[in-house]
Formats: sequence, C-alpha cells, structure tokens
Amino acid sequence: MSAKETSGAGMAGKEKGKTHAYRTHTCGDLRKDHIGETVRLSGWVHRIRDHGGVLFIDLRDHYGITQVVADPDSPAFETADKLHAEWVIRVDGYVRARPEGTENPKLPTGEVEVFATGIDVLSEAKELPLPVFGEPHYPEDIRLKHRYLDLRRERMHHNIMLRSQVVSWLRKRMEEEGFTEFQTPILTASSPEGARDFVVPSRLHPGKFYALPQAPQIYKQLIMASGFDRYFQIAPCFRDEDARADRSPGEFYQLDIEMSFVTQEDVLSTVEPVLRDLFREFGGGRPVTEKFPRIPYHEAMRKYGTDKPDLRNPLEMQDVSEHFRGSGFRIFAQMLEKDERNRVWAIPAPGGGSRAFCDRMNSWAQGEGQPGLGYIMFREDGGAGPLAKNIGPDRTAAIAEQLGLKAGDAAFFVAGNPQKFSAFAADARQKVADELGLIDKERFAFCWIVDFPMYEWNEDEKRIEFSHNPFSMPQGGMEALQEAWEAIETGDYGPALGIKAYQYDIVCNGVELSSGAIRNHLPELMKLAFRIAGYEPEVVEEKFGALYRAFQYGAPPHGGIAPGLDRMVMLLADEPNIREVVLFPMNQQAEDLLMGAPAPLSPQQLRELHIRVVPPKKQMKQEKEG
Repeated sequence: MSAKETSGAGMAGKEKGKTHAYRTHTCGDLRKDHIGETVRLSGWVHRIRDHGGVLFIDLRDHYGITQVVADPDSPAFETADKLHAEWVIRVDGYVRARPEGTENPKLPTGEVEVFATGIDVLSEAKELPLPVFGEPHYPEDIRLKHRYLDLRRERMHHNIMLRSQVVSWLRKRMEEEGFTEFQTPILTASSPEGARDFVVPSRLHPGKFYALPQAPQIYKQLIMASGFDRYFQIAPCFRDEDARADRSPGEFYQLDIEMSFVTQEDVLSTVEPVLRDLFREFGGGRPVTEKFPRIPYHEAMRKYGTDKPDLRNPLEMQDVSEHFRGSGFRIFAQMLEKDERNRVWAIPAPGGGSRAFCDRMNSWAQGEGQPGLGYIMFREDGGAGPLAKNIGPDRTAAIAEQLGLKAGDAAFFVAGNPQKFSAFAADARQKVADELGLIDKERFAFCWIVDFPMYEWNEDEKRIEFSHNPFSMPQGGMEALQEAWEAIETGDYGPALGIKAYQYDIVCNGVELSSGAIRNHLPELMKLAFRIAGYEPEVVEEKFGALYRAFQYGAPPHGGIAPGLDRMVMLLADEPNIREVVLFPMNQQAEDLLMGAPAPLSPQQLRELHIRVVPPKKQMKQEKEG
C-alpha cells in the first residue's frame, strides 16, 4: 500500500476529549470497520456529482479520496450546493456503507462514504487555469507556471511520492552496505572540464566568482584522501546546459558514491545489486536483469551504434563490408575503396520483409536528413530490391546467412565512416525494432559499458582530448602513458588513442544512468595524463590544485560512480520526460515559470556585487535601431 493510501494522521482521533480542529481521520483512512463512527475530514473538493438532487463530493487529501454525500435533508446541503472544484473544506458526518452495487474497488475507501452533517469552507479557489481531476494533456508552460495545481493531479502526486520513497530506500540501503553520508559544499571553484558552470559573484571579493558544483567529483575524492571510506550523498549538481527529455537544465540529483582501496570489479559488484534491488522494489513487478552484462565500449558501438544501448531491443548490427567490396553496387563499393575507415553496417529486420515497411523506413530516414536507407527484402527465391539486384544472388545469400535471416525478413544498410553514421544507425536500429514490435517494454534491461577509450581525436582542433573522465586511471598505468607521450613527440597519436581507461557506465533501457571510474590517484601520472590532452603541468597544479596537492601526501586507490536519481525515478515511473518526476523543474529554456527566474537584479544589487550587465550585441543593435 502506497504512502498516499495509508494514514499519515497520527493526529487522527480525539485529543483530551476534544475533536481535532480539522480532522479525526485522513481521506485515505476510512474502511468498513469505521461504519457508524462520527468523523471529521478536511481536504480539497476533487469532483462533485449531482444525482437527482443528491450531491456526491469526492474529498481529496495527501492520503487518498473519500466520498462525501449530502442530500436535501442534510443540514450541510446548502453549503455543499455552493462548492466548486479545489475548494478546501472541512466535513463533519458519519460513516456508512455504500449502497450495494455502488462500491468502488479502485479506492481503498471505496466500500464506505461519509454522510455530511456539516460542511465548512476553509478556502475558496478561483477558476482553475488547468484541471486537477483527470489526466488531460495540457500545455507544459501552463503546468509549470501553476505547478502547485499540477502537483495535485494523481499521477504527479504519485511520481513525487515515488521519488521520495526511492531516496529514503537508497539512504537506508547505502548505510546497510557500510556507506556513510557526507555533505559537500555548494559554493566552490569553477572547473575547466565538463559542462558550463553556473557562477556566483562574490560581494567580498570584487571581480571573483564562485561556481555551483557540476558534481561533487573533486570533493568526494578529497574525502577519500582524508581517510574516510565508502562515501555516499544524494547530491545536487548544477550544469548550465540545454534541456533534454532525460536531462533537467540547471539542477539535478545523483546518488554519489566513492570507495577507497577498490578495483573496478569491487565498484561494479557493489553497485549492481543496489540498483537491481531498487528496480525490483519500485518497478511494479517488471522483470529486472539478473546479472548485468558487461559490454566493452567498442563492441557496444559496433553492435548498437551507441554506448547507451537499449537491450530490450534484440537487434544487433553487423559489419557486412566484405559483401559489398568490389560489388556491382558502386555507391558502397567505391566508398569502401576510397577510405579504409569506411564500413557498411547491416541492421537485421526479422519479419520486416514487406515493400510497405521498407518504403516506410526509407521515408523515415529521409525525414532524418539522410538520402535514404538501403534495404534487401528476402524471399523464398532470394533477395528483392535494388541492392540485391546489383550485388547478385551469391552476395545476397551470404548476407542473409551472416545475419541469420530468412524469407519474409529484411536488412537495412548504412555506410560511410562509423564515427559519423553510428548515431543514425543506432536510431535506425531502434526504429526498426519499435515498428516491428520487437522491444519488450515491460522490463528493465541493464548493462555495464566498460573499457572506454581514455582519449579521442578532436578533428576540428586537430588535437587529442579526454573522451570521458579526465580523473580516470588509464589501463596500463604510467607505462602506457609514457609510451603514448613518446609517440606523440614523434607525431604519432595512435598509442594515445589506443589507451583504454578504467571507466564504466551503467545503462538501463537505453538511458545512461551514470558514469564512473577508478581514479588516477598518483600526482605524476595525473600530470602526464593531462599533458597528453594538452594541459601543461602548471595548469594542472593551478586548476586542480586541491586534488593535486592532496595526492602528494598519500592517497589511496579509489573509485566511484554516481547514478542519476532523476533518471532512475523517470524509468521507474514509466515517464518519457524527466520533468514529470521533479517537484519544481525548469522548462526547456531553463526558466522557472513558477518563481519567475532568471530575473534581472536591481541596480543596487549589481553595485554591491561590482557587476555591470553588458547586453548581447544583437540586443544592443536592436536598442540603437529602436
């Protein structure tokens, strides 16, 4: 039974012989064994129904709904007849059984009703800008501006209560696992890595700024260097980045974890059962992956086109380049001949061998900005479609054999440099499976992505940069970094780009819940790792001075992870958008419509902070022209 269905009113009943001012019971309390009792309830008018002059009022509070009845003979009828939705009222009356055949099995209170002997209006409500009863689709800007009304809706109330229960469960479980919760600062220093910071001007130090933490990353590593062990925190994080369905702009929360004297295996084997049990506890009975598969990064990219694969989708892409090399399909053949990095990937589509489906997928690809999506339809007598005709029956049969396809199936093809087309290929794989009904949407499919590359090549700037987390321990340690640095000095970036890191992501149903890593805890190794990415040693000492200095005084090997709380609750609530599980979120433009933020400061506030606002050039031009 959920918190909303159970009594939270320990105050229910009588105190020193006097009835409570507002309620003896909550609207979720009353059952058949209360029949005949005189009660007092308070709550919101959820809905009013007039059945031949008899008024039925659904009275709602945090805990549930109770049906209140007032007929023309009731002394409360005159007041009941004036009520409107969302008025706050107090009801006195007695509990009786609902007439046979009118029970509501969907409500815990559905076998009884309260016959009103008195109703007092505690607060009236103006005409509502959005309905509370029911779950109609409503514009998000109106919902966010009047969030206090939106949160009264049953679905939203349930989501927020679910979030609270998840946080409570996690705190208890982490303590049971031997972790201790510590709080880290909110005002900190700006970080040169990651997303944009939110900055806070200092009044006492003109021209200097604090930053809100993008994550407690450095602090939690300092906690390990301070001699503590097994830290966790339900941590607020702040990043000035654009909104997405699975990301809130501005502020989000994560289950932040760090452990000392651990290997990657220790972290994974500690965190995995916590997440598995969490989703079993709150997942509504949906199956949860028993043993999370561990998929190397490069394998994930090759099979799924993404490092966030949805494993509810059974389709795996395969490299079929050799079947097109030197073939009669000159577009692919010439592409493969032109650049050794180019490949042809195939997306199997079991049961998708109809012309209508293949044409529909081709149109979808064009809508995604692609020239199209090549395909082969497999028949009893061979392949059908332009590609099959151009490459011939033998190559077509070889593709079908490699992909395990038969008559009635199809295959779709993407070609070029996988680094450029993998994102589209991943979307196409998901679209094919979704259209063919192959995705089991009633389960939670987890996996670990491991062995991320330590570095990647920035083609625009022609330089190496960190691909994931700059504080990670490279596989191969100092020896691997020294070999890479020596090669870089000769102009060879290959060894550096080949270094893997002890980094790992946890993914569920195609949503990245967290990144983590075993940390680089050695000062000299840390300096060389950053130097390969273009940071001179003095920059490391300046930008990451606290961490660098701490490591000089003896730091334990340590590692951690930080699963996103908002994303986990979003999956558990089966919501497509993270704003549906956040109490007071911003909109997609990073605006708080409820509180009116961001907002300009007064001239006096700006003077105190030693700040002058310089409008963007476009705005200045418009003001001059105006």
